[in-house]
Amino acid sequence: MKALILVGGFGTRLRPLTLSFPKPLVEFANKPMILHQIEALKAIGVTEVVLAINYQPEVMMTFLKEFEEKVGIKITCSQETEPLGTAGPLALARDKLIDDSGEPFFVLNSDVISEYPFKEMIEFHKAHGGEASIMVTKVDEPSKYGVVVMEESTGKVQKFVEKPKLFVGNKINAGIYLLNPSVLDKIELRPTSIEKEVFPKIAAENKLFAMVLPGFWMDIGQPRDYITGLRLYLDSLRKNSSSKLARGAHIVGNVLVDETAKIGEGCLIGPDVAIGPGCIIESGVRLSRCTVMRGVRIKNHACISSSIIGWHSTVGQWARVENMTILGEDVHVSDEIYSNGGVVLPHKEIKSSILKPEIVM
Repeated sequence: MKALILVGGFGTRLRPLTLSFPKPLVEFANKPMILHQIEALKAIGVTEVVLAINYQPEVMMTFLKEFEEKVGIKITCSQETEPLGTAGPLALARDKLIDDSGEPFFVLNSDVISEYPFKEMIEFHKAHGGEASIMVTKVDEPSKYGVVVMEESTGKVQKFVEKPKLFVGNKINAGIYLLNPSVLDKIELRPTSIEKEVFPKIAAENKLFAMVLPGFWMDIGQPRDYITGLRLYLDSLRKNSSSKLARGAHIVGNVLVDETAKIGEGCLIGPDVAIGPGCIIESGVRLSRCTVMRGVRIKNHACISSSIIGWHSTVGQWARVENMTILGEDVHVSDEIYSNGGVVLPHKEIKSSILKPEIVM
């Protein structure tokens, strides 16, 4: 089986982190975002992953060569010269996706994090005998999304309603699809949307079916959702493989700590924290709801919550960093500084407090 991951563009919503790395390579729970998906695909027998990409393919490919060997899966790139939306990339990668087997292939949005029930999805797809399957997930506020209206008993999709004003349902497209090769005949090589143009056509032929995603789901393409996604992911890890989570008197709730990180005396860490490789957390530090990426140093008695600390940054002693502060790569926060929602571009030194959310150039 094959899979296509829609990697797309510049990752502007996750800047300043994406100024240093293409978004799929930004770590989430100590692993590049895209690797979560590639490993799950490999586990159910996918042998080749095609990345639809229009930005920094060289950086991506150098990095992914290393994964190819580690994960044991073939990874190729299909490069767009102009942005082709969510369906155009499928037409562009047509020759890579079609082989003699006639097997269906997966399509994934690269920002989506979940328990990836691919095996169940294959069974669902075979059982309904239609042309395409999509995953849907239940949300509390459907008016922010495109809602999928479907028959509860069979999963047959009736229609799509974009950001409904009146309640039509609470299931939204989760960005995970399983498609028969024949779907490619319905897609032209031009900028086009799979949600708005391709799926409604298949639904009109009664050949589109939706499966409700078990477990959690999050689109982690922006900082607030990234932090929420980490909570949901660690929660799922607690249920499914809790041995990966950190334990100890200084740990509260779900915490993931790389084995090469060092943690000092008298710290309080958690809930919902990920600490990357080579990090040094000095004594008396308080961390909650945050991600601390590779090579970061947090000095004595600093306090960090609801924030993302980018690679090789430093947070000074007694500093307080909170409210969706995002530090890009190699940012140095001086001692006793307060950051309330500062978004700091890479290679900066912060010598005065950031009292209200703002971008520091």
